[in-house]
Amino acid sequence: MGFSMQPYGIQSMLKEGHKHLSGLEEAVIKNIDACKQLSDITRTSLGPNGMNKMVINHINKLFVTNDAATIVNELEIQHPAAKILVLAGKAQQEEIGDGANLTISFAGELLQNAEELIRMGLHPSEIISGYNKAISKTIELLGDLVEKGSETMDVRNKEQVITRMKAAVASKQFGQEDVLCSLIADACIQVCPKNPANFNVDNVQVAKLLGGGLHNSTVVRGMVLKTDAVGSIKRMEKAKVAVFVGGVDTSATETKGTVLIHSAEQLENYAKTEEAKVEELIKGVAESGAKVIVSGAAVGEMALHFCERYKIMVLKISSKFELRRFCRTSGAVAMLKLTHPNPDDLGYVDSVSVEEIGGIRVTVVKNEEGGNSVSTVVLRGSTDSILDDLERAVDDGVNTYKAMCKDSRMIPGGAATEIELARRVKEIGFKETGLDQYAIAKFAESFEMVPKTLAENAGLNAMEIISSLYAEHANGNSKVGIDLEEGICKDVSTMNIWDLYITKFFALKYAADAACTVLRVDTIIMAKPAGGPRREQPAGMDED
Repeated sequence: MGFSMQPYGIQSMLKEGHKHLSGLEEAVIKNIDACKQLSDITRTSLGPNGMNKMVINHINKLFVTNDAATIVNELEIQHPAAKILVLAGKAQQEEIGDGANLTISFAGELLQNAEELIRMGLHPSEIISGYNKAISKTIELLGDLVEKGSETMDVRNKEQVITRMKAAVASKQFGQEDVLCSLIADACIQVCPKNPANFNVDNVQVAKLLGGGLHNSTVVRGMVLKTDAVGSIKRMEKAKVAVFVGGVDTSATETKGTVLIHSAEQLENYAKTEEAKVEELIKGVAESGAKVIVSGAAVGEMALHFCERYKIMVLKISSKFELRRFCRTSGAVAMLKLTHPNPDDLGYVDSVSVEEIGGIRVTVVKNEEGGNSVSTVVLRGSTDSILDDLERAVDDGVNTYKAMCKDSRMIPGGAATEIELARRVKEIGFKETGLDQYAIAKFAESFEMVPKTLAENAGLNAMEIISSLYAEHANGNSKVGIDLEEGICKDVSTMNIWDLYITKFFALKYAADAACTVLRVDTIIMAKPAGGPRREQPAGMDED
């Protein structure tokens, strides 16, 4: 045996090969450090002048974007503490659909300030209680900053919608927000149900077609499918539609059977019966009044031949989700197998036509009068990554529309709200006795991250901007923010830069929660990773 050391203390209790980090230096500071690294990545993408990140994921897909939610999703973060921030960002993305960057960056800033307090000698629990007091006060103050009269809004009024949506879209596509907002607002208003709270984000589709530019983009009432029609009939007006999920083909028998054929006549008749059967089925569809057949799987040659003969247009939609949306657009009921459809099961579309856009054949399904249940934004751009980024901007816009259907209150944008909150929370901190006051002051200071980052990303002098903002706000102009184009501070209500109250509310709340969760950890015990072959990718994802 020689002089082997007997394990003692916690080593003797746990399996060998584990890692054990405890205490302020090892656990808390290291966790904070990991979170700081993450928020440094996302921070430079905050705001309209945010920089893009180029992320290449494990299957070599390239992302060029400044959308924080996409970035942290693709980064595959391993560190347990940084994962908490990622989860906060994801929660924000699912709840509101915008503001994930603010959540992650703000949480990182809170933790960085907490580290300074720990180095000063404060205990993490005192910092947590201070942060909790500060966040509850912040949420109260946030309610006071709401613009008067913005509680009520007409969600079908395009101007009011664009006012609230502009900030979210501009942070993704600066300089093109006016064009995009008008497209998104049109698309959302078309599909808005009678009770706006039931607005479904899935009803606004995005079709990305290469070529052209943003100014060629349009909104289509209905759907745009990226496939060609199957047969030679490419156009139908005011047609009834039958949707078959299982494909339009002769159904093979379930059991295997052998057919013995004695003579040539029998062989001929055998082929003819199959033909007659298919013809009968297609004829039944044609007699029911359907002029368009939509198939969810393959379309047989013979079936196609008879469809042509009966002047029926055939479309093939292989994606299950697209098929569902098509049923929603046309009001059809999807049938499982090829049978005579009931009149109630048929849908109706105003026009189905195959058009060529930028060298790609697409099928445009329009439904003007119907329930307007689906509308599509057709985006045009020169490269795939530009199109992907435009799509993210549209998604953010649509999600913001959904959020404003729930709660339409708005607050000043352009960092005006943050500076006002910083000023007021600081004042509250001065009144506190006890060690919480340091934490509250640091919490207030963390708000400065937003104007500082906005100014830095736009290449302005951050210190000057922040001090002049504080000066304006101290004089009672609580709506003064940064005008990034001119690089000066001015009243944001004149420039029409507004943020949704609900976006800020959740972003700050999630950020404070995440920061407190990370601070509460004082020991990390990691077991030895399980042995056996390493499987990094989920099954089905190969190397290429």
